Amino acid sequence: MSQEKVLKTLVSLGLTPLDAKVYILLAKKGPIKARDAAKALKISKQRLYPIIKNLQSKGIVNSTLEHPARFSAVPFEKMLDSFQKAKIEQARRIQQNKEELLSDWQSIAIAESESAPAKFTVIEGKNYIYSKIQQMIQDTREKLSFVATVPSLARADQFGLFDAAFNHPLRSKIKFRFLTELSGQNVNALKVLLERKPKDSFNIEGRTPDLGLKLCPRMVIRDEEETVFFIDPRKGEVDSEQDDVCLWTNCKSLVYAFLAMFEDLWRNATDIKQKIVEIETGQPTPKTHIISDAETAYKKYHEAMRSAKEEIIIITSAKGLIACWKRIHLAKQWVERGVSIKIMAPITSGNIEAAQQLLKFCEVRHVPTGYLGTMIIDGKRLFQIKNPPPHQEKPGTMANFENTFYTNDHEYVEKTKNMLNNIWKTAHAPSAITLEAITKMNVSPVADRDVIGALKKINGLSFVKEEKPLRQLTEKTILNKIINAQKIPVKNLLKAKVRHYGSAGQAVIHPPDYFNLPHMLIHILHMNKKSSFGAEDAMIICTRHETPIGYSYLPGAFTTDNPEAIDFWKTAFAGIPFGQNLVKKDELLVQMQHNTLFAGWAVSIPLSPTSPT
Repeated sequence: MSQEKVLKTLVSLGLTPLDAKVYILLAKKGPIKARDAAKALKISKQRLYPIIKNLQSKGIVNSTLEHPARFSAVPFEKMLDSFQKAKIEQARRIQQNKEELLSDWQSIAIAESESAPAKFTVIEGKNYIYSKIQQMIQDTREKLSFVATVPSLARADQFGLFDAAFNHPLRSKIKFRFLTELSGQNVNALKVLLERKPKDSFNIEGRTPDLGLKLCPRMVIRDEEETVFFIDPRKGEVDSEQDDVCLWTNCKSLVYAFLAMFEDLWRNATDIKQKIVEIETGQPTPKTHIISDAETAYKKYHEAMRSAKEEIIIITSAKGLIACWKRIHLAKQWVERGVSIKIMAPITSGNIEAAQQLLKFCEVRHVPTGYLGTMIIDGKRLFQIKNPPPHQEKPGTMANFENTFYTNDHEYVEKTKNMLNNIWKTAHAPSAITLEAITKMNVSPVADRDVIGALKKINGLSFVKEEKPLRQLTEKTILNKIINAQKIPVKNLLKAKVRHYGSAGQAVIHPPDYFNLPHMLIHILHMNKKSSFGAEDAMIICTRHETPIGYSYLPGAFTTDNPEAIDFWKTAFAGIPFGQNLVKKDELLVQMQHNTLFAGWAVSIPLSPTSPT
């Protein structure tokens, strides 16, 4: 007889008799498979599945993720609360008969489930959804975290969710936190909601995301125990009165995943009170922090770059310049919007082409390596990233953005901008003539023979012409040849081959105008003791002159620290008038570090003022 009363009550709440029988069966026997439920009710599975789906949409039946799924009913008391909120006109009658119905329900002797698998429920309709959220608020013991738009918060207030939080018996111990997107259009609506909170014994804190990042999805998380998140079936209608659908689950892995998402957004968001002041006064709130998550920093950085309106200043690595070139389409868009772009980076043979392409749309200048990657947008926002070692750097990837420093503090941004502008003033634009073009220039056969001879001797330091084709050598073969080499002295400079074992480097120098020095091409030679004349450091400085074939770099000075090699060099450069200097070992030093050649000298080296005519 008691079960019959429960059945009639369920029917009076809007369920069909068969719906009610399915609910009672799942409450008594669940979790069970659909096949077993259909067999117990003596109906087909095809008829059972629509009923289960209907009960799930009302939030009173749960299912597991295993295959085949098992179904169970929510506790009868929670089911009653859900219907009580959803069916306002019937609420009084349910409340009057609640105790009697619960007594009848207990007499049915529903079996307890031995296991508690993760449950999932799709809930449709605002009445059922907000009823479920209110139940979650009432069950909260430590912390309630939620993400919502301001219109959604206002609607939640209409359904009594704020009152449920304000009147919670443990409200002084519970930490309420919310994230919302705040703007000038909805700031007043949020202020009205915040003014309703109790003056004391209530801990609620709100934040808003920085740089226009979107909050998705809307969700509520209770005590690391359960979560409900909204599924918006039609894009762009987040706050529509129709089609509200959400998924509830107590699956621990999903709850923790959504909580981690919330915490990451929370760490990188602005306090809601500060944001309100910022909107009302028009003055941005200074904020400085480290963005530990690379993906979050990457998104914020590119969002800020896309929103640039006036100016972008960047100082980056050699590979970072290549990353800028790969996003050259953005540079084109910035130029079309009137945004000025300044990029500083080490210009190398590996990125000179990228620099030349970027020069079509923005200003690019060369700076030494070692600067911290820094980007300033509109003089208001600053990002700084640590440039990894060149062999580890992967340009354009999120990995470089781990632990990014961000600030919009006006004083800090202004000082850093001034520093970058000072670096910019002393930096040089990349030359249109590459080092390869200089050292491998083609010489016209109609030019003056003396000039041709000088150019052939200097450009690339090719003193011996190899007629037969060169075979390809591996790095290992070359190293073995150097290690196992034997010193072969030279007795006749005009007939014998001179062997040099060591390293060579070249650099084109464009001194500032106020140095009053010419443009120079410097050759650095570092030979070991197995060379024909023994260990030697040598340097050839070529200065730029106008010749019958155009501007060329011709010898201006030569220096070596090996007296045994001086006759060789005089023979090699015979007929070319320029200074040749012999210095002491400690007056010229050349060292090799990895792939970089360092040279330093402690003597004055006069440059030849003569030029070919």
